[in-house]
Amino acid sequence: MNQQRPRAFIVDDSALVRQVLTHCLRDNGIDVIGSAADPIFAQQRMAKDWPDVIVLDMEMPRMDGLTFLRQLMSERPTPVVVCSTLTEKGARITLEALSAGAVSIFTKASVGVRENLEAMGRDLARAVKEAALSRPRTLASAPSPATVTKAAEPASVSPALARGGYRTTDKIVAIGTSTGGTQALERVLSQLQPGCPGIAVVQHMPEQFTAAFANRLNGLCSIDVAEAKDGDRVRPGLALIAPGGRHMQLVRSGAQYRVRVFDGPPVNRHKPSVDVLFRSVAQCAGNSAMGVIMTGMGDDGARGLVAMREAGAQTLAQDEASCVVFGMPKEAIKLGGAMDVCALNAIPGHISRFG
Repeated sequence: MNQQRPRAFIVDDSALVRQVLTHCLRDNGIDVIGSAADPIFAQQRMAKDWPDVIVLDMEMPRMDGLTFLRQLMSERPTPVVVCSTLTEKGARITLEALSAGAVSIFTKASVGVRENLEAMGRDLARAVKEAALSRPRTLASAPSPATVTKAAEPASVSPALARGGYRTTDKIVAIGTSTGGTQALERVLSQLQPGCPGIAVVQHMPEQFTAAFANRLNGLCSIDVAEAKDGDRVRPGLALIAPGGRHMQLVRSGAQYRVRVFDGPPVNRHKPSVDVLFRSVAQCAGNSAMGVIMTGMGDDGARGLVAMREAGAQTLAQDEASCVVFGMPKEAIKLGGAMDVCALNAIPGHISRFG
């Protein structure tokens, strides 16, 4: 791959979308080597000149994007950036695409398509460049929702509060991830049991998708998973996912941990930001916390993990071999924020033992 100009192929049934995306990507440093109206045409054309990245619509005639993606990942894994119109059905399919191996999501408007695509051209090109550096992976089968049974929520009064004190003994785990993180989180959270520590998660994701993402994980996991709301308690057996477009911090409320969800400027180009969460956990929880930084592009969370380690927290970074993109963990390791570096499949055990 040419590191300066990745080679992309566009698959979308709209001629207008193909035309506008081609211009937008080329204007932002991407070589668009071709386009097709559906995956069947795309396969025929790409066979002669395979791209570094595929920009893929989800809803198309003859073969839908999700079917094509799954076939692609089983036969010739290639980085895929999803660019699809958001509908309720589209959100579900797009999240399944992320689980199947897509590395990023972009939402195109159903009206004002040209203006919408031109406005996000630079961000889409950045996503394509990041995708070109990724190593797409397929996710091992997660538990079927039919096999998952949920434990009852524990009583809200902690033992420390019952004794009249305000020092919580609860453990908390903070997880930060980006590109490839939807797969990684599914792998980690689906292996945890309801007695695990409370978990706060920042996954870089557009705001329209985090609620559906949390609902999907909740159906796959033995623990409870929910999109965080301001004031939610972080309790054992629950993972709270920061809403897209909002920051999330940990705060103390008496003997309990809760989350503060709020608006604000992006930090490290992201909202929610992993650094915002990690720094608040360092301040509030200290050595009662564990920080985990996983696959993702850039350095968001690296300095926050350092702050957690300096506050006495246990800190982990996902290793290069199991990352889709070894960016955020690499930066955290370089700064000395990670006490341990481990493969993705070892992270659930670390979390369980920490509890």
